[in-house]
Amino acid sequence: MTTFAELGVDQDIVDALASKGIVDAFPIQEQTIPLGLPGQDIIGQAKTGTGKTFGFGIPVVQRLGLDPEHGVKALIVVPTRELAVQVYEDMDMLTQNRSTSVVAIYGGKAYEGQIEQLKAGAQIVVGTPGRLIDLAGQRLLDLSNATEVVLDEADKMLDLGFLPDIEKIFQKVPAVRHTQLFSATMPGPIVALARRFMTNPIHIRANDPDEGLTQANIKHLVYRAHSLDKDEVISRILQAEGRGKTVIFTRTKRAAQRLVDELSDRGFNAGAVHGDMSQEARERSMAGFKAGKKDVLIATDVAARGIDVDDVTHVINHTIPDDEKTYLHRAGRTGRAGKTGIAVTFVDWEDLHKWALINRALEFGQPEPVETYSSSPHLFEDLDIPAGTKGRIATAPKTQTIRTQRAQPASASDAAAEGTAEAGSRRRRRRRSGQERVGATFAEGADAAGAPSTADSGAAAERGTDGAGTHDGAGREHHDGKPAAARRRRRRRGGGGGGSAAGAAAGV
Repeated sequence: MTTFAELGVDQDIVDALASKGIVDAFPIQEQTIPLGLPGQDIIGQAKTGTGKTFGFGIPVVQRLGLDPEHGVKALIVVPTRELAVQVYEDMDMLTQNRSTSVVAIYGGKAYEGQIEQLKAGAQIVVGTPGRLIDLAGQRLLDLSNATEVVLDEADKMLDLGFLPDIEKIFQKVPAVRHTQLFSATMPGPIVALARRFMTNPIHIRANDPDEGLTQANIKHLVYRAHSLDKDEVISRILQAEGRGKTVIFTRTKRAAQRLVDELSDRGFNAGAVHGDMSQEARERSMAGFKAGKKDVLIATDVAARGIDVDDVTHVINHTIPDDEKTYLHRAGRTGRAGKTGIAVTFVDWEDLHKWALINRALEFGQPEPVETYSSSPHLFEDLDIPAGTKGRIATAPKTQTIRTQRAQPASASDAAAEGTAEAGSRRRRRRRSGQERVGATFAEGADAAGAPSTADSGAAAERGTDGAGTHDGAGREHHDGKPAAARRRRRRRGGGGGGSAAGAAAGV
């Protein structure tokens, strides 16, 4: 391995890298830094996660000098907000021992803070095409002195339709400049762009001679799974031996949020990054994942290029990507910085044709995915999942309703009071028959004529008059001080007696 000092990097930058534990250069860095430092235009091609950011970032910082003049001198264009944040953090680390200032310009954030940093004299701008053109059109971003220009993840810009915006940006930078273009793949339009805006570029492709189209340090597993069983399968994979941080990719924003809710309910510490979230929420979720506060991140492809975390051990494709390039970029979130990783892909029955195309393009040699369920033995063997693992981890016990038995009354008077209360409630619920007279229901067990039965009379005599029945004992008013119900009803009807039976029942 070659150290950065041996590549001619300034000592203050070497110290900044060493403070983060970075000492040796990766192959793409070994080949690009010696050419970038003197100002050679470069087309750098290497798989994602191999250190391209330092490959172009170190020459940019060193060529600007220890104390560059205020104003934009370097422009780094990236396709997504998440990648803008990641590149900004790396560039800010490289300049920590210099007066050079770095600003990130991207959408979803307020203009004011970004404009203030530009007015303060930031020398390096990392931004997405849309916001860059917006501020340049308002004459708030001056690119006329940007002699260092970098296009990062150029193939992703092509996929997102940013090439016309890139051409507008190149019209605003000086004609004489140092240009670097970095990409994982090199489709035809990107090659044409390089020929048009670069001067005699050197094409560097950092691949091992014996390495195939996919990284050798990533284990690829492909399963044909049922959509209703995927959540259970994922929950068991998340309990595999040695599982660290995990990124799960979904096709839609709605599917991402649904999966976050499902995994959180199962006891996993999951976060999300998708287009329906505000930029602040996306950044908080990403920061929590990088810091280890959350160990599962569910994302759509909007975040595929911006997840630069070295200790991601598993990538799970909840739904198969549309093409082999997207597959490579998703799988490239694991196995970074020379570490090993596992990429698991679920293929629905209706998506088998997509897998056939990806399998052919990437030379996997797996034309038919294995039919897999959450209980399949080969799933446990392939991913080192402990036997007997279920799809829900241990969580705090849920609150349960405890049915208690009614305490026995302490005395005969308490029992009489309970019986009286229950009898009163039954009286109020008793349905009146057509022959019942007004007030008959206030005496439990009254016969058709309205006279109380002998048994009820005996029970009443035992209970006494203290609190018994619905009257207060005087026979004329309720406990609330208002006239008895029978009396009120007679008044509403215009007076008149309700019969001797009713009078007897009501206690009048």
